[in-house]
Amino acid sequence: MPAGLFLCWRWRWPLPQPVKSVQSVLKNSGFLLAAAIAVLLAFALAGILILASGKNPLVAYWALLRGAFGSADSVTFALNKSTPYILAGVGVALCFRARVINIGSEGQIAVGGIAASWIALNVPGLPSVALIPLSIAGGALAGAAWASIAAIMRLRRGVHEVLGTLLLNFVGVLLVSEVLHGSMGEPGAGFPQSPLFPEAAWLPPLFEGSDLHAGIFLALLSVVVCDLWLWHTTSGFRIRLLGNSDKAAAYAGVSVARTILSVMGIAGALSGIAGAVEVLGVHYRLIQGFSQGFGFNAVAVALLAALNPIAVLPAGLFFGFLEAGALAMQREVGVQSSLVSVIQGLTMVFVLCALAINSKQQRV
Repeated sequence: MPAGLFLCWRWRWPLPQPVKSVQSVLKNSGFLLAAAIAVLLAFALAGILILASGKNPLVAYWALLRGAFGSADSVTFALNKSTPYILAGVGVALCFRARVINIGSEGQIAVGGIAASWIALNVPGLPSVALIPLSIAGGALAGAAWASIAAIMRLRRGVHEVLGTLLLNFVGVLLVSEVLHGSMGEPGAGFPQSPLFPEAAWLPPLFEGSDLHAGIFLALLSVVVCDLWLWHTTSGFRIRLLGNSDKAAAYAGVSVARTILSVMGIAGALSGIAGAVEVLGVHYRLIQGFSQGFGFNAVAVALLAALNPIAVLPAGLFFGFLEAGALAMQREVGVQSSLVSVIQGLTMVFVLCALAINSKQQRV
């Protein structure tokens, strides 16, 4: 470890454990309070819009709540919907921590789904215990490689990662369409899709007779591992140091290029796993447009979590359950399900305002 980084790392951890625990609790409680207020304000303003359309907001929100939690199938749908948000959101949070603006999760999810699908369709005869991990690993490698393209473009050619990841989203989505109109497409199908995967490649359900797949465990594991890595390892400290100050990172001997490549690779791998989980556990085949919306919602999830990996879990669940109840609200009350996007957007605005105010107070 370079001497400068060692000194900075030692300076970051000098407090006794009880003091650090108290500070952590206070910090997290402040964030939870700000997030709760943001959600309440978002629902209040959305309720005004519902009232203006001639509907009762209390009835609409009750239908939304029942649609999200009213049955085991609703909860299952919401958890499956939340899984890619959590996986991709953790990766985005890590990138943003290092001030690497990765908005390319959608493309990374797309190529991860392609790779997992190709392995599931072209490696016959393997049992589930081998085929499923191999397909997920293929998705992770494809996502990491796709994210690394944008990182290399920034480091070698000076192309900002916002532009690189944004454009690669379109390329990744178009690749799905290309392979489905080519060798991976199902002949005679009325919709661009691959043949059904062999059952050995299907993610197993957690409960008999349930559609809840084991991908939720991967999401929980990613949250815990990434949180521990970010806050309790030297490499995680490098990410936080680079995100806080380029000069301090340079003085400490942190390799900017290596850190950017590593954090982009990890984020891409997590998004690739999200794509693999979606095709292996929900659709059981590759379909056109399966990744649309996941990547940009993952950015919103990471920002709602204040770039804290452990907070990505409730933020991702919030988005998933909100979308799960949207259709019930539209069906029972007549309120358009697109209102959910309004609630998500308002929540983001209020959370970001709270974070900005808190940051300004800390500087003063």
